[in-house]
Amino acid sequence: MSGAMYSLYLSGATHSSAVILSIAIMLFLGFLMTRLTKKLRLPNVTAYIVAGILAGPFCLNLIPGEFIGNTDFLPDVALAFIAFGAGEFLKLKNLKKSGAKAVTIALFESLMAAAAVFAVARFALGLNMAFSLLLSALACATAPASTMMTIRQTAAKGDMVDTLIQVVALDDVVGLVAYSVAISIALPLLSGGELTAHGMTSIVLFPIIRNMAALAVGFGFGCLMKLLIVKKRTQDNRLIISVGMILAFCGLCSLVDVSPLLGCMAMGAAYVNLSDDESPFTLVADFTPPILLLFFVRSGAGFDLGALFSSSVMIGTVSLAAIGAVYFAVRIAGKYAGAYIGCLVAAKPTATRRYLGLGLIPQAGVAIGLAAMCERAIGGEVGHSLNTIILCSSVLYELIGPAMAKLSLYLSGSYRGGEGEAHAEKAESQKPRLEAAKAQRT
Repeated sequence: MSGAMYSLYLSGATHSSAVILSIAIMLFLGFLMTRLTKKLRLPNVTAYIVAGILAGPFCLNLIPGEFIGNTDFLPDVALAFIAFGAGEFLKLKNLKKSGAKAVTIALFESLMAAAAVFAVARFALGLNMAFSLLLSALACATAPASTMMTIRQTAAKGDMVDTLIQVVALDDVVGLVAYSVAISIALPLLSGGELTAHGMTSIVLFPIIRNMAALAVGFGFGCLMKLLIVKKRTQDNRLIISVGMILAFCGLCSLVDVSPLLGCMAMGAAYVNLSDDESPFTLVADFTPPILLLFFVRSGAGFDLGALFSSSVMIGTVSLAAIGAVYFAVRIAGKYAGAYIGCLVAAKPTATRRYLGLGLIPQAGVAIGLAAMCERAIGGEVGHSLNTIILCSSVLYELIGPAMAKLSLYLSGSYRGGEGEAHAEKAESQKPRLEAAKAQRT
């Protein structure tokens, strides 16, 4: 059965059967594509996006466009689960040791990447102000999943790893706030309004206030989780409560049109600091793969490959492919330079200063989720163009990102086989034995 015939068949089916079949198709196609990418040693995110592109209405048309339009809640749900997992790494006992340094580095690497992308997009490529602001805000975010997967695979340890984990978690917070401010400025610009000094103050302050409120409510949800998840709870009930709390908070954020990212991160951080219990995070991590697969496949299904080779009169005269290529390169340069300067200011070791930037290259879940939310909020050519660029660049980032993250861990000596820290730690651990042997000889 051809894609067109199958799509016609789905259009004649009942709504519920069409939805169920579409979900099944997405799950199986995503899984089958990972069999191929695994042989090529590529991350699963790449497989999911490619599967979505192939199955979407712009290619084989196995997933109806109506289904994509009716599942615009998926980015919010996926972001909520991603953010909750990131909260696990915001333990106060770890942040007290080097929290101020991590914040400094995160601000430098995020904002320098954003500033570099904005400058090139606005002044070199001549793109309009609204689009340049939104694109630069999305440049802040990194992909925690890719980085954490690489760290787990290599069992890496040391200052480089501790710094990388904290910075990856924190720069998504910076990215969320930057996006909230950017979208608040972009909306009136795209509608033809003018921004006065007084208006700019309210535009900048209002999203910050809304996100701080979401942060406080998310913290409250984390406290409530602590009360509900007592020691006698079974694993099943722990998972039920955790998923229910995440979805409840996500729904509340949707009601007031606020991203759940910051609040869910606060929920996870509040729970892990109050309880020192990591079991809900493990259970949720085992629960979320199908949700994340559906999110990435859906994102790929909305990707129009032909749009890359066209330009949008709404944003400028440059093709989206050229914008994506420039964004891809400039963001990497901004991240690396910002991480280097941030580590210099924070007085980090030489190995961390040199190689941290390589570990910040991956970009997928948070950026794709925010781009999808942006397309829903703005719509039209601007929203679609932004989503197209982020999807395309995310595929490229996920192709090289994990390899660069692994390279950064190797060069910094953070796992066996590396140089620098690992050798120094090994020498330090062997020092008592060597001294004892020397004493025996004398």
